[in-house]
Amino acid sequence: MNPARGLEHKSSHHDQGISDLRTRLETVRRRTLELTEPLSTEDQCIQSMPDASPTKWHLAHTSWFFETFILRPFAEGYQEFHPRYNFLFNSYYEQVGPRHERPKRGLLSRPSLPDIHAFREHVELALEKFLDTGFSEHSEVAALVDLGCHHEQQHQELILTDIKHALSCNPLMPAYQPPRPRDASRTRAWDWIDHAGGLIEIGRSDDGFTFDCEGPRHKAWLEPFRLASRPVTNGEFVAFIEDGGYKRAEVWLSAGWATCCERGWQAPLYWHRADDGDWRIFTLSGLRPLDPDAPVCHVSFYEADAYARWAGKRLATEAEWEVIATPLTPAGNFAGSREFHPVPARGEGLRQIYGDVWEWTASAYCPYPGFLPTSGAVGEYNGKFMSGQMVLRGGSCATPEGHVRPTYRNFFYPSDRWQFSGIRLADDYQTSTVQVPPLSEPTEGGEAPSDPSALAFLNDVVVGLSDTPKSLQPKWFYDGEGAELFEAICKLPEYYLTRTESDILETAAPSIAEALGRNAVLVEYGSGAMAKVRLLLDHLSDPFAFVAIDISGDQLKQAARELGTTYPGLRVHTVAKDFTKPIFLPDYLTKAGRHCAFFPGSTIGNFERSEARYLLQRMRLTVGDTGALLIGVDLEKNPAHLEAAYNDSAGVTARFNKNILARINSELGGDANLDAFTHHATYNAEKSRVEMHLKSLRDQTLTVAGHKFRFAKGETIHTENSHKFSINGFQALAAAAGFSLARVWTDADQLFSIHLFDAV
Repeated sequence: MNPARGLEHKSSHHDQGISDLRTRLETVRRRTLELTEPLSTEDQCIQSMPDASPTKWHLAHTSWFFETFILRPFAEGYQEFHPRYNFLFNSYYEQVGPRHERPKRGLLSRPSLPDIHAFREHVELALEKFLDTGFSEHSEVAALVDLGCHHEQQHQELILTDIKHALSCNPLMPAYQPPRPRDASRTRAWDWIDHAGGLIEIGRSDDGFTFDCEGPRHKAWLEPFRLASRPVTNGEFVAFIEDGGYKRAEVWLSAGWATCCERGWQAPLYWHRADDGDWRIFTLSGLRPLDPDAPVCHVSFYEADAYARWAGKRLATEAEWEVIATPLTPAGNFAGSREFHPVPARGEGLRQIYGDVWEWTASAYCPYPGFLPTSGAVGEYNGKFMSGQMVLRGGSCATPEGHVRPTYRNFFYPSDRWQFSGIRLADDYQTSTVQVPPLSEPTEGGEAPSDPSALAFLNDVVVGLSDTPKSLQPKWFYDGEGAELFEAICKLPEYYLTRTESDILETAAPSIAEALGRNAVLVEYGSGAMAKVRLLLDHLSDPFAFVAIDISGDQLKQAARELGTTYPGLRVHTVAKDFTKPIFLPDYLTKAGRHCAFFPGSTIGNFERSEARYLLQRMRLTVGDTGALLIGVDLEKNPAHLEAAYNDSAGVTARFNKNILARINSELGGDANLDAFTHHATYNAEKSRVEMHLKSLRDQTLTVAGHKFRFAKGETIHTENSHKFSINGFQALAAAAGFSLARVWTDADQLFSIHLFDAV
């Protein structure tokens, strides 16, 4: 949405009773008039710049929409209020006819404000009569009325932003409303919300109202990233100013620097330096002292980008923003609070993702894959404006409640600053060997957790269970209980993989040690109990260090302590995180010998082919040009043999599979009935993989942090794949990731293989 555009969008149609529709229409229309009550007649007639419009024009234009798109085409016998109003109050619709020039709307002293109010009443009475008579023969009318309400909410925000600019141009600096008490909250330093990246989905889900630019829903690939837990504050932006931020061309985009120089920018819009050197800011409550803890606002994209560069960070893409925001219900400092100004962030964790300030993203406003503009005048402008503008997300202190969604796309030109636009920083994921923080307590009342790890888990659950078919990522199996269950699986008679791989490793270990040489560094991905690496350490010549990576921090620490006891001279470095994220080794390891990525258990089979190649490429970057890859790979074989391994008679694999539901209940406040799901594993011959599912035994609904997911009897959650390979097929996959085969070992029955690759 761009509030300045008017009606450029369409809604997704949804059933709505006439009574509910009338109530919503009346509420929205009444709210518009309420916003104008503090304004004089003169206030409502002025236009302070070409991008803004007089208040009375907004009042007329929103009524023009209902007259033009509903009453004239559908209401039999409707008499338009004035034959020239279509010319005066059309915004951008070429198909509707010619229109008055936008920069000259402030010259429209006539019609008078009372005439505009009479026009609104005329339209409202006609709408009431039309809705009373019913319109079943016109299926599109309900969607158009709903769209008209959302369109008017856009203009409610514009009434506030446009009058703020107009009042700021008055030397008296008059207030729209009296000052409100200042919030005494102090804003904490930001922390980071980590996201593992990968293949995600964004865009509308066709559930309720959306604008057409929010779809179609589509996949997007994200590299690992992190998002700041709150927006940048005024105080933090002052540091940018005092460091010469508006005078340093090196931190600005070329077009941004040219604009900054041309327009003489020295601070955000509405900032004033007082005689005493302190900053003040013009607000809708008049000129006020600058609150250093409130989010900075009224900055352009160019200023936001310059600040991010100066801070050594960047702006998020809209896909990055959406995947973090999606689990959270849109709530915050919106227009209903009547603050009409950003307030300091409260609490900890992810804050102010909705409300307070629109957040600039690094994404250009472009059509999503598969987007098609709506036919006719109503949909005229979306495609037409998808050039030269940047996307903002989240809503502001001037946005009406209930108007925004995680998928909502605002858009403005990069130089625009009169909207309540601010900054939230992002960064490419940087390594950390700090243990993953503990998960929050189970949520209550449908609230999302604030802990970054729990938010990542919640996001994956919501995305996966919203998909068709439903799925969950296997990495979430491995809490403490899941890790113990997997260790138990490895000891089962049906589960040949661990036993067979260990036997091969024992045989091959001397040859592997010789190939790696002295002072080698082993980097194990998904190290678990660290049992298999011992088979290598017993043969390596003076290993320099062992780097253990696992998502289960508790198990990792315990296993590392036990390993250190067995090998007292070995440097053991633990990394408690998802190994699909980038792994950067400590600097001291550069003094060591050859680095070898160790990836046993055929865990590589859990990934789709493209994901597996990407992970191997990451490993190639970690070990460097002289590094190696030692990896266990399960081979193609009789399907009965495979299915038996994943459907053990003791039911341990079933408990392991259901543990992901147990985690959803305990960590995310879910209400899954574990007895209402059954473990199901089968071999998919076409894709050469064993698939694990959780099958619903009945029709049911699962609730997680306020999100409801319906299951039909027999519907499944796809929890894990285990791809099987031919030897040549896997070698081709590794070659595509930058590895060349050095050696391969198998057991006598050709059940399993271990490959040693050199980096190339």
